Amino acid sequence: MSVVLYDYWRSSAAYRLRIALGLLEIPHEVVPVNLLTGEHRGPENLARNPQGLVPTLEIDGRTMTQSLSILEYLDETRRAGFLPEDPAGRQRVRALSYAIAMEIHPVCNLSVAKYAAEHSGGGVTMQGWMQQFIPRGLAGVERMLGDGMAGTFCHGDGIGMADICLVPQIYNARRWEVDLTPFPRSCEIMANLEDLAAVRAAHPDNHKPDD
Repeated sequence: MSVVLYDYWRSSAAYRLRIALGLLEIPHEVVPVNLLTGEHRGPENLARNPQGLVPTLEIDGRTMTQSLSILEYLDETRRAGFLPEDPAGRQRVRALSYAIAMEIHPVCNLSVAKYAAEHSGGGVTMQGWMQQFIPRGLAGVERMLGDGMAGTFCHGDGIGMADICLVPQIYNARRWEVDLTPFPRSCEIMANLEDLAAVRAAHPDNHKPDD
C-alpha cells in the first residue's frame, strides 16, 4: 500500500513529516499543494484535509492530518523512538514540541504575519513580525533545554519529536534573519541534526518547485 505525503515545500508542519519519513526510511510519493495559489483551499485538498491545510499523509489505508499526531502515530506503529519510553520523558519531549509547534509556529505562521503587515498601516513588516516573536519563543525553548536532560539532541542522544519540530523552526529563524546567538543550546542541537542525511534531505531547498 503506497504512502503519499501532500506537501508544501516551506510548510514547517510538512517539513516535520519529511524528516520523520526520511528517518524511518519509509518510501513515499510527494504531492505538492501550492499554498501561494490557494490550492489548499480547493475542493480536492479540503476533501482530504477538512482544515484546508498541509500536510496530509496517506498511510496504512488511512488519511491523516496534523503533523504532531502523525508523528505520534508513526512512533506507536513503527517503534520510531520519537517519544521516550518513560512517562516523564514523554512529557518533556511533548512540552518542547508543543512550545515550538503550538506556541511559536501559530503566531509566526505566514498567513498571520501577512495579515498583521497588511493591516498595520505600514507599522509592521513581515520580517519585523518574525523578528519580534520567533526570538521570544526560542528563548523559552532554550531555557527548557537547560534542564540537564538534553544531550546530542533535545532529549538525550536519540532524535525525537522535539528535534523534528526544532529543525523547521530554526530554518524559519534563519530565513527571517533572526539573531540566533542567544540560543547556543538550540544551535548546537541543530548542528547535530544537520549531520543526519534524513534531515538534510528534508530541507526545503530540496523540495522547492522548479517554476
